[in-house]
Amino acid sequence: MGPTTSFDPEILGLPFYDDRHRRLADAIGTWCDDRTALWDEVRAEEPDKAGLRLVRHLGEDGWLAFLDPGSDPETRPGDYRSICLMREALAYAEDLADFAFSIQALAATPLIRFGTDDQKLRHLPRMAQGSLVGAFAVSEEQAGSDVAAVGLAAERTDDGGYVLNGHKAWIANGTIADVYIVIARTGEGPGPLGLTAFLVPADTPGVRVSGRPVPVAPRSFAHLAFEDCRVPAEAVLGKPGRGFVIAMDLLERFRMTVGAAALGFARRAADTALARARTRQVGGSLLIDHQLTKASLADMDVQLNAAALLVARAAWEADRGSPRFARHSSIAKLHATEEAQRIVDTAVQLLGASGVVKDSVTERLYRQIRSLRIYEGTSEIMRLTIAGTLDTRRADRAARDL
Repeated sequence: MGPTTSFDPEILGLPFYDDRHRRLADAIGTWCDDRTALWDEVRAEEPDKAGLRLVRHLGEDGWLAFLDPGSDPETRPGDYRSICLMREALAYAEDLADFAFSIQALAATPLIRFGTDDQKLRHLPRMAQGSLVGAFAVSEEQAGSDVAAVGLAAERTDDGGYVLNGHKAWIANGTIADVYIVIARTGEGPGPLGLTAFLVPADTPGVRVSGRPVPVAPRSFAHLAFEDCRVPAEAVLGKPGRGFVIAMDLLERFRMTVGAAALGFARRAADTALARARTRQVGGSLLIDHQLTKASLADMDVQLNAAALLVARAAWEADRGSPRFARHSSIAKLHATEEAQRIVDTAVQLLGASGVVKDSVTERLYRQIRSLRIYEGTSEIMRLTIAGTLDTRRADRAARDL
């Protein structure tokens, strides 16, 4: 495998990965390296146009093929180690490309895992081609990390369909999506027991974009309003009352991929800092010759290695069907995003004033990394989740020695 700028070859050489993963890393790394002109162009475009353009590119070039059940898994593998590698490479190259890839995969995964044959056939081939854009609509103003608090109401009609009324907030790709996967309250039980997932085409009467929030790193986001939005019984994804299970299954699987994206951002920041330290003169000597600089670069390398190992382990656990993969996914997400924030901040510090110049690599990374500590569960929620999965058996044994 030839060298690529976005991966650590020693990490790829570990038994967590197979040769097909190494070939994939080489291919996606090369693809990203060859599209620097595209990255410059999409950064200059408004987010909706850039998002649509990137989904089309990713689909046309085959990077979304794994979303189609009929695709060849050996050609475009869709296991979680592969998804993590693709996110790491795309994040290293261009944040908007990672965003387009991840939200399309996020929206398609509930269909892949819980959709009927008809639902899959209707949506997934076009999502894989990039000709149909999806969005996952779960968050609300009062229901972010707490999925059980979702309040969007879906009332059953006499003909077996549903009428949706309420709002969704902070929906990624909400302004450009052709179909929304919506979690709504159907009332089969209290809290998490009363939620159902629906497939709602964006042109359905009664659903509209009610707001366009602009995050610090601009991309397509929307607040959605549902006003007497009628959908047929066939719009239910999975079974009524299983919406919480579908949402949590998705979030648990994609948390590790958020860690992979954070790793891509962090590695780009570390590489940029190292390149600058090797050429910048400070006090008559190169910045890299200063002991404090060496210590900072060493800390970055340790943080990158730890994050890469945790992401690889989590994806490997998911791919092998471990019943505790969700714990490792949360660990990888928490550690990788928190450490990536520190790495990017250190890189800005090492570059000095040039590190905060608008649209420079480190300034973009500084804006881009912050949101990953919130997506798919905040760092605080991750800590609570991990604490709830601690193995108490060792503590019981240790207690006997107290």
